[in-house]
Amino acid sequence: MNEPTVYRRPPGPEVAAMEVHHPAPITPTHTTPLMPVQPGSIPAVASVVLPDGRVVTGYAINPVQPEPVAAKAPVSRAAVNVALGGVGFLAVCGGLLLLTSFIAALTAFVTQLITLAAVIFGGWIAVQVFSTRGHGAGTTVNIRKAVIKRNKFYG
Repeated sequence: MNEPTVYRRPPGPEVAAMEVHHPAPITPTHTTPLMPVQPGSIPAVASVVLPDGRVVTGYAINPVQPEPVAAKAPVSRAAVNVALGGVGFLAVCGGLLLLTSFIAALTAFVTQLITLAAVIFGGWIAVQVFSTRGHGAGTTVNIRKAVIKRNKFYG
C-alpha cells in the first residue's frame, strides 16, 4: 500500500530520467488522543402514555429558539417623502401623456367623421344636381345652357 508511485514518460526520441514520488505521511496537529466527553448534565427521561395504552419513553427536547433578528436602521422620513414625491410625479407625467394621446386620437376621429359627412353630403348634392329624372314641383335648369352675367342667372 505504501509502494512508491512511478510515473513514466511516453517513449520519445530522447530518453528522460524516471521520476519517483514517495508518499509523505501526514502528521496530526494534536498529540493527545480524542476522548468522548459526557454532557454536563444528563437530561431527564420522560414517559408518555398514548391513548391506545402504549408507553413512549425518551428524552425531552427543548424547542430551538431562533436567533434574534438584527434591528434594521430606520429610513429617514425625508427619504421616504422624496421617494413618494418622485413616484407621484412619474404617475402624473404618465397620466398627462395618456391624456394627450387620448385627445389627439379623439381629434383625429372627429376629423374623419367630418370628412365622411362632407363626402356623403357632397355625393348627395351631386346626385341631386346631375340626376336626369324630373322633379315634380321644382324647376329644372339645364346648367350647360345657362348664362351668368354680373352675378345674375339667366336661364
